[in-house]
Amino acid sequence: MRIRKAVLPVAGLGTRVLPASKVIPKEMLPLVDKPTLQYIVEEAVAAGVEEIIFVTSRSKRSIEDHFDIFPEMEQALERKGKQKELEELRHVQSMATYLSVRQSEPHGLGHAVLCAKALVGDEPFIVMLGDDLVAPETPCLPRMIEIYEQYGGSV
Repeated sequence: MRIRKAVLPVAGLGTRVLPASKVIPKEMLPLVDKPTLQYIVEEAVAAGVEEIIFVTSRSKRSIEDHFDIFPEMEQALERKGKQKELEELRHVQSMATYLSVRQSEPHGLGHAVLCAKALVGDEPFIVMLGDDLVAPETPCLPRMIEIYEQYGGSV
């Protein structure tokens, strides 16, 4: 069975990167020109993932907002003739289907993944961490999917 879904547990408090994460979720801290989390979503999409499931908490609204439509911004960019920026904004919004579920209390990574159970269903899925960013010459995610498809089971 093809892997179409990725679960991204992003509900943590980000205490290891305080004070930077006090008002900005650590997953949304910028790396050059976009939030760290966007790089992770792009990696998943490049590997064939179609549905991104964010497991969030009360303080993570900006994550959902970043990947949602923003008509006012689109209109402003159109008026100013900023076509490149408009295309990038629309690309982020449309590169996957985004869903989110809230982890009501912090009970660890396993609990966060379990919170996505109803959205994942019986399908195989990927778990990607919102602060685990690497840039190898050959991404490992496509290889992991290939191994799963060949042998089945957890990789």
